[in-house]
Amino acid sequence: MIQRIDKLALELPVPKHANANGAAAVQELLGGKFGEMSTLMNYTFQSFNFRGRKEMRPFYDLIANIAAEEFGHIEAVAYTINLLLTGSTKRGTDPSSTPLKDATDFRNANHFNFSGQAALPMDSMGHFWTGAHVVATGNLKMDLLHNFFLECGARAQKIRVYEMVDDETSRAMLGYLLVRGGVHIVAYAKALEKLTGVDVGKLLPIPDISNKRFPEAKKHEAKGLHQILYRFSPNDYKRITEIWTGAHPEDGSPLRVEDGPPEGFDPPELPSEPQLTAPIGPDIDPEMFKDVAKKLFG
Repeated sequence: MIQRIDKLALELPVPKHANANGAAAVQELLGGKFGEMSTLMNYTFQSFNFRGRKEMRPFYDLIANIAAEEFGHIEAVAYTINLLLTGSTKRGTDPSSTPLKDATDFRNANHFNFSGQAALPMDSMGHFWTGAHVVATGNLKMDLLHNFFLECGARAQKIRVYEMVDDETSRAMLGYLLVRGGVHIVAYAKALEKLTGVDVGKLLPIPDISNKRFPEAKKHEAKGLHQILYRFSPNDYKRITEIWTGAHPEDGSPLRVEDGPPEGFDPPELPSEPQLTAPIGPDIDPEMFKDVAKKLFG
């Protein structure tokens, strides 16, 4: 069971201008091969399918616990996309005035064809996310190695998207996820070290660029956010402390587990987009409903 809290893990500023093409780029971080949908579903299925849990409990706790955090990362990316799309077309209720005309110039028409100008489980090119991205082999060493690779690939994608967009909303989200994704990279490196004795931490960082090069990430590391592994359960996953221990491989700072999720922030309000009937409903005569109700129920 998962407990959901109506907060975002970070505070997202509202962008000064709509940016539909920027939203298309950010979609890669949601539904791309290395996106947050992939990290969530990889770790979720690995935790569902985990065999030998009693003997290998710390590794199960780690994978299951990180899966819980990934749910919140999907939400953060989705809100970023939604904020960038807000107001990107001409608002109006008259369909004959072609209020969606500007959408024909945007790179991802799916945001307007398939949703209310909002995030979808797809990549930057509009290809929908697929379960083929899930790797759950049943071999712990192989799964951990894959998870390490997946998180490093996700970090590379975040850096590339950071270099594509300059709005404060996207960069705030990216700065936070670079730090938190970095925690997951180190966690899987630590797990591989515990399991095999190989010093995987010597490979870090991948890609070879420090989070401190990104102002939006640097401020979180200055607060020690890269040292913390949150425990997303009131009573379970306590043996993550057997893996998340020692020093951070990049700066030598002490690692620590913090019980409970981060405090969080209120999600930004998303205004209606009447040209997409989102969330405004269709313009239907209320007398028609009364007539239909009378025929159905007498």
